[in-house]
Amino acid sequence: MARSLEGLVLAPVADQGPGRVGTRTRFAYHEERGRVWAEYAGGDVVRGHLVGTREGDRLDFRYVQLRRDGTTASGHCVSTVVELPDGRVRLEEAWEWESRQGRGTSVVEQLPY
Repeated sequence: MARSLEGLVLAPVADQGPGRVGTRTRFAYHEERGRVWAEYAGGDVVRGHLVGTREGDRLDFRYVQLRRDGTTASGHCVSTVVELPDGRVRLEEAWEWESRQGRGTSVVEQLPY
């Protein structure tokens, strides 16, 4: 199992499009005994929260966010935790909106030291 996410700050490696997280979004992760949560903001997202579980290298969580245009959105994500050769963490994500239509994949990585 890859190392704990506690205290890590991650960012998307690519923009996902208007109203979604992008390279300016920052995720501050926490982890304790199989539970994970994070606060995030930046780009089109004013404030977001995610909460879920970790089993091995698999995260399963729900997210909710408030966007700059005043709308909200929520969804579900399953991520695989990968440790990069330089020791940083990458999350390979498959997500789906629950508040509207749409699904996709994304990658977030721990910011360089």
